Amino acid sequence: MPEIIAFEDEGLGNSSYVVDLDDRLLVLDPVRDPRPYLHLARERRAEISFSVETHLHADFVSGSRELAAEGATVVASAASGIAFPHRPLTDGAEVDIGGLTLRALATPGHTPEHLSYLLLDGARELALFSGGALLPGSVARTDLIAPDQTEGLARSLYRSLASRVMTLPDDLVVYPTHGTGATFCAAVEGTPRTTTTIGQEKKTNPLLVASDEDTFVERLLSGYGSFPDYFLHLRDVNARGPRVYGEQPPTLERLPAERVRDLMRRGAEVVDVRPIADFAAGHIRGSLSDELRSAFATWLGWLVERGRDLVFVLNDDQDRSELVRQCLKIGYENIVGELAGGMAAWSAAGLSASQTDLVPAARLGGAGRVVDVRQASEFERSHVQGAEHIELGSLGHRSSDLTKGPVVVMCGHGERAMTGASLLERAGNDDVSVILGGPKDVSSKLLA
Repeated sequence: MPEIIAFEDEGLGNSSYVVDLDDRLLVLDPVRDPRPYLHLARERRAEISFSVETHLHADFVSGSRELAAEGATVVASAASGIAFPHRPLTDGAEVDIGGLTLRALATPGHTPEHLSYLLLDGARELALFSGGALLPGSVARTDLIAPDQTEGLARSLYRSLASRVMTLPDDLVVYPTHGTGATFCAAVEGTPRTTTTIGQEKKTNPLLVASDEDTFVERLLSGYGSFPDYFLHLRDVNARGPRVYGEQPPTLERLPAERVRDLMRRGAEVVDVRPIADFAAGHIRGSLSDELRSAFATWLGWLVERGRDLVFVLNDDQDRSELVRQCLKIGYENIVGELAGGMAAWSAAGLSASQTDLVPAARLGGAGRVVDVRQASEFERSHVQGAEHIELGSLGHRSSDLTKGPVVVMCGHGERAMTGASLLERAGNDDVSVILGGPKDVSSKLLA
């Protein structure tokens, strides 16, 4: 059995995999940043021979073109319509990967062109790379293509699972690309683990205990939550082939305060990625708070229009390269630069700053509307009595309803709440505060 190494993206809830073939490596569903795979190849004195795609991803920009630039052969579904050189596969096609075989299994559902891959040693099944066809305790959603295809793809997924996946040996280890929990590609919230087995899913996956296709489809479609708008664009980006950057992402140009002010007036989005306590103490009015963390890219893609010029506000100790890589992994490439000298330079230029009050969760109470910006599934599990639920991704469209009177914004910890508060301030509300913490930090007497 070859070694299979997982590379997890906590922010997107996804995994890519490297199969070690001694002097060669196979990478499956790579992210855009090629460094982890190239570092492993150098460490093991191996070359990356194959970059394999299960489907056209909607939630991240593929790294296959990056690895192709280093000499890898891209392997993908013939139905994907990829516009750059690759080896197209159809159902049952096999690739000799040096003593082992990779067999394509057509598993449409999450996407029409979806392939899973069975790793074989002769006739012995070693592993299944399931992409989005099967996840621990879930499957990937079918509504990311178009509304009129959602149910048809759900039915295709049921048939793919019934005829191609669940017929495999119970002890076969399954390596999914999409995880659960953080990922918005999961149809329902599943089990927080990165791998599973066919047998485990037969016993515990709530979607697979459905006795027939109609029941499966009904359960699947009823579990969908919202997803970021950028999901609707990245399939096309990945089909065309994204720009290749190599191991060194672009650097951030340092911009004087007056230039940032002028760019903002001309429509640039100013994104403040500092910790929320720093944003609360002083920030550019109208800027978007999106603290640099694992979930940064998701909320950038959800709340900022694609193609808009981006200017950032950071602290000196924050990682500029990480910031740029997170932008690039969701296809946000109009990166203009950063405010040179941070907020100190902004104030030194005589430009005014705004503040936001922070309220410990234990002190929640008193006047003001409480707006909870977590996802619907989180709100349903536990929330403060009387809280109004508006998902953060929808808050920008509802902000005009919240421009008068005090508003207290909360989430699970405080980061999403501060993002929400920055949206409300932009809409004209000067009486917004943010709860530090979430329902778990509030007196149980206040919980519904």
